Amino acid sequence: MVFVTAPLAGLVADGMHDEPREWVRGQFVISTDRARLDLDAVHQYVSTSYWAAGMPRQVLERAVENSLIFGIYDGATQAGFARVITDCSTYAYLSDVFVIEAYRGRGLSKWLMECILEHPDLQGLRRFALFTRDAQGLYERYGFGPPRSASTYMERWTPNVYAPPAT
Repeated sequence: MVFVTAPLAGLVADGMHDEPREWVRGQFVISTDRARLDLDAVHQYVSTSYWAAGMPRQVLERAVENSLIFGIYDGATQAGFARVITDCSTYAYLSDVFVIEAYRGRGLSKWLMECILEHPDLQGLRRFALFTRDAQGLYERYGFGPPRSASTYMERWTPNVYAPPAT
């Protein structure tokens, strides 16, 4: 099989070219600026989560570079995070959403969802998807629900993709 690289494909491979945005509420800021992200803190949380246990840092770096990211900050401290994988036209997938435990109970997850859903690059999408094991109540208030027809959904799942190879 031979792959031909179209001129536009190089731009896509270079990551998202989104304009950083910020929202401020009291002492907290939600920002899409990758330069502000504390990747160590995000990696620490995500790599120990139930959904991405063991994710290598370089995988997260590549994921961040190719996603719309939303960081919640208390000054310089990373208080939460989410990323959206999207073509900015028809489809988006919400992933790696968390608020650090010390910051929970302050409405930050709701505010994060409001900021994500009002982002200009995420308007007019045909489908916005996510998976959650424990936050259905949060996402339902923003219009998320079960797939319209479960028979149309398919996935290729590799649950142990980050596990070290067996020796």
